[in-house]
Amino acid sequence: MAKVNPKLKAEKRTIFGRKVKRLRKQGLLPATIYGKGFEPVSVQLIEKEMEKVFTEVGESGLVEMELEGQILPILFRNPQYHPVTGNLIHIDCYKVDLKEKITAMVPIELVGESAAVKAGNVLVEVSMEIEVEALPTDLPEKIEVDISVLDEVGKMIMAADLKVDEKVEIKTRADQVIVKVEEPKEEEIETVEPTVAPGEVPATEQKSPEELAKAEAEKEETEEN
Repeated sequence: MAKVNPKLKAEKRTIFGRKVKRLRKQGLLPATIYGKGFEPVSVQLIEKEMEKVFTEVGESGLVEMELEGQILPILFRNPQYHPVTGNLIHIDCYKVDLKEKITAMVPIELVGESAAVKAGNVLVEVSMEIEVEALPTDLPEKIEVDISVLDEVGKMIMAADLKVDEKVEIKTRADQVIVKVEEPKEEEIETVEPTVAPGEVPATEQKSPEELAKAEAEKEETEEN
């Protein structure tokens, strides 16, 4: 069965700059459609529908966007978030040529269980995504990485070890580490030297009355000279 791509409807946008806050209050998300040989168009999307689709496909899933009766195959790019609320405030929609290969970042999903991790060691995720090249219709939405091969400390999975469809080419450097197993780090215990309160001189440093008197006499003699 052929894969069915999500669909979104866009409308041309006439509000720009700071005024786009009005759109967000109306539940609309400002966006831009652009692409090779395509004149950029400022559009607005229904925020809830957009977030639902974006959650599903991320930046590597193909979406069919309808604009004024025309269906445009797009990929999402450059999502921008509000620094305080974390809400999506703008996104780019890259119009692709279905017959031309493109590069895209595809997320990594770890599957399986590592015997080394079950034994108490630490799984370190170094790369959360990798770059691939393929036709837009062949781009994977994610790449699964089986960590069951990590059965001892020091073992790792690199980009060269990933399994992808023959229609997909991995562009990330072959020696890029994806995930590895390390020994748990020992917590450093800070030794705090006990402080001595004024007047609480350790016994080894206390002077006898005779020694104190002698020291005082030597001090007076030095001052007189």
